[in-house]
Amino acid sequence: MSRRLPFAPLAAAIGLGLSLIAGSLVAPAAAHAEGEIRIAEQFGIVYLLLNVVRDQNLIEKHGKQQGIDIKVDWTQLSGGAAVNDALLSGSIDIAGAGVGPLLTIWDRTHGKQNVKAVASLGNFPYYLVSNNPRVKTIADFTEKDRIAVPAVGVSVQSRFLQYAAAKEWGDKEFNRLDKYTIALPHPDATAALIAGGTELSGHFSNPPFQDQALENPNVHVVLNTYDLLGPNSPTVLFATEKFRDENPKTYKAFVDALTEAAQFAQNDKGAAADTYIRVTKAKIDRAALLKIIDNPQYEFSVTPKNTYPLAEFLYRVGAIKNKPDSWKDYFFQDAKPLQGS
Repeated sequence: MSRRLPFAPLAAAIGLGLSLIAGSLVAPAAAHAEGEIRIAEQFGIVYLLLNVVRDQNLIEKHGKQQGIDIKVDWTQLSGGAAVNDALLSGSIDIAGAGVGPLLTIWDRTHGKQNVKAVASLGNFPYYLVSNNPRVKTIADFTEKDRIAVPAVGVSVQSRFLQYAAAKEWGDKEFNRLDKYTIALPHPDATAALIAGGTELSGHFSNPPFQDQALENPNVHVVLNTYDLLGPNSPTVLFATEKFRDENPKTYKAFVDALTEAAQFAQNDKGAAADTYIRVTKAKIDRAALLKIIDNPQYEFSVTPKNTYPLAEFLYRVGAIKNKPDSWKDYFFQDAKPLQGS
């Protein structure tokens, strides 16, 4: 007999997110001078470049090369909605989230705060996994199922699910599965899926959580985003135009730090694995983690890949109002412009 999913972890996660941004929602923080940067990350290996930046003090290093001392503040949130709210309220300067939240906030601030992406965090396949043996494809989900995503409707996982639904049933039915989704942080969703016995039967995940879930023989892959879109950059970092323009040295130090971190992670997977465990304190076996990130489909890179199909889709179905002509419309083009897609 199934039991209802306890929502205490979700409530706690929401409470944490709200507590982190509540003050700033009341009174937006004033712009600060060069030498300070506040970064929000989420959960998973897709944020490993930020783990490297933090572990090696790379922002501070590149700041000193420009003659400034930079104070770095790190915050962890769950879900693109919370991250977007934090950026717009002025409580963070750099937001880490999926391409879905990026396109939402880019559209919302177009011609105003002009939020755009700074860089990609790499290319990784995301899996929609399930512990329901009857669910072989997305068409098999019913009203009895619940699918965990970081943020309902806005997270990149939600957008991937909508993209898949449109391919299955047509653009008019793109949000057909939204009513089955619930917001839950990846660690809690993974634990619930492995334990079973709740109405949570699906989780649109990311590494390493999807890999940990698949160690359970009752869990299987329903959808692979590489099959849906090809190799792509699902997670990015973004900022307001104001922060970029008013803090050029701090901004450049951040970009240079991220570029160095990408080279480090891509060229030394063992050291990258050690960094992830050390910084996140994740309870994961090193060998298992190394096996995950040594996957040839994984690429640690600041260059965005194949993001535009999702942007074009969101405009086509009316999820965003402004149509980007290319990926360059929602990525800042710096002195060394990214060669992306």
